[in-house]
Amino acid sequence: MIKKILLSTFIAIGLTSYSQEEQKESEDLASKIQNPIASLISLPFQNNLDVGKDIRPTNTLNIQPVYPISISKKVNLITRTIIPVISGPIYPEGRRDGIGNINVSTFFTPAKSSKFIWGVGPTFMFPTIEQGLGFDKFGIAPSAVGVYQNNGWTVGGIIQNFYGVAGNSNNDLNFFYSQIFVVKQISKGWYVNSAPIFTANWNAPGTTRWTAPMGAGFGKLSKVGKLPVNWQLGFYKYLESATNADYQIRAQLVFLFPK
Repeated sequence: MIKKILLSTFIAIGLTSYSQEEQKESEDLASKIQNPIASLISLPFQNNLDVGKDIRPTNTLNIQPVYPISISKKVNLITRTIIPVISGPIYPEGRRDGIGNINVSTFFTPAKSSKFIWGVGPTFMFPTIEQGLGFDKFGIAPSAVGVYQNNGWTVGGIIQNFYGVAGNSNNDLNFFYSQIFVVKQISKGWYVNSAPIFTANWNAPGTTRWTAPMGAGFGKLSKVGKLPVNWQLGFYKYLESATNADYQIRAQLVFLFPK
């Protein structure tokens, strides 16, 4: 009888420890997925659908693999590639489908985790476009990112400005990009967020220079089998739009590969 009691006690302690460890890993992963410069391999698919009463829809699927590289005990290099697959209208009628400008961001960040983490480095824009779907120019942008995380909150931003250095001389490049994000973890993997993307083509006329949306969304960290996935839905209203779009519907699915 005593052996059975001891065995049951050890099993219960083991299950409790495993459950607590699993919960801790889940919380750490839930925090990492909100940090664009976390040391985490991931494969995001982000779909943005722009709609408006005076325009035909434009759909952009961004494939965004992220791969961290340990440079030293103190420094990590976070690489993020954005491959945009675009389907947009041609005026007066028809559509054009193809690849937009592929961007490769490289952020050097401290390897040691803390409540506030930052990263800096160059971002490269490649003239991989189908005609009319981007800039026919090779560009480089100084880039910076800052992220603060505490008590279930994540607040941060990315800022870049691209300058053309080679390519079509008739297609100058001076393009600003910024994303501000605020996330609040709720429970059991659920969260609410706002992550608008602001852009400005400094060479465009004033009425078509800025794209500035405001909105919010929600998402959840879950699993498909043993593979962690993060899915997200968002809705944004354009305050300014270079394409005269009124709204953006964003859907995102991220496959995660924690070490």
